[in-house]
Amino acid sequence: MSDFQQARALVESAVEEFGKLDILVNNAGILRDRMVFSMSEEEWDAVIRVHLKGHFNTTRFAAAHWRARSKAEGGPVYGRIVNTSSEAFLAGSAGQPNYAAAKGGIVGLTTSTALALAKYGVTANVICPRARTRMTEDVFAGFEPPDDGVDPLAPEHVASLVGYLASPAAAQVNGQLLVVHGGMVAIVERPRVRAKFDTEQDVFTYDELDALLTPHYAERPRGETFAAVEVLRLRHEGAPGAAGTARGGG
Repeated sequence: MSDFQQARALVESAVEEFGKLDILVNNAGILRDRMVFSMSEEEWDAVIRVHLKGHFNTTRFAAAHWRARSKAEGGPVYGRIVNTSSEAFLAGSAGQPNYAAAKGGIVGLTTSTALALAKYGVTANVICPRARTRMTEDVFAGFEPPDDGVDPLAPEHVASLVGYLASPAAAQVNGQLLVVHGGMVAIVERPRVRAKFDTEQDVFTYDELDALLTPHYAERPRGETFAAVEVLRLRHEGAPGAAGTARGGG
């Protein structure tokens, strides 16, 4: 997925086989987990290349296909993109700076794509799944499936949402971020401005910023950051003990 020309060939192959492309689901990924102070350049580059560049590569050629079709047909066409981010981006996974950065980049790519392609009839949305896959075998090794009932980490929980976002029913869903796992779907709201400060001079001085920002943050919970760690506590109501941490979304 990190090869630009391979992505072109993949999209062209689909169009050649089926006559057109309707749905693109980007889900390829790898893990190279390490703390930021120990991470090698190769570990950083590999994850960014597969996740973030990989999502761009296929999106670029699918988008060009839909734009060309729309121009040829004189109106909107059917197109759906479902991208895969992760709770690691939302919650800030300390041992995955490369993975969290790539997944955050995918959210930016998705919202940009959603705005760019809307006029052609194409939607682009992003999910943060938690599921037991080949990539997450080690991550969820300590969470065994239950003896009875559906595994909270079964990929089937995620597949239904992907199918919905790819369907005609989701025509009004565009540029959205959804967390999904274990029988639960949560819609994540866009960031809001918590506070705004204006300088009383031509430009802010250090002392003025100190007088405004220091008291503001003194009243905030200690250790609070932009990371939304509360997403890790989301569960299907009534579901027995299910699993997981920020590590190992799609």
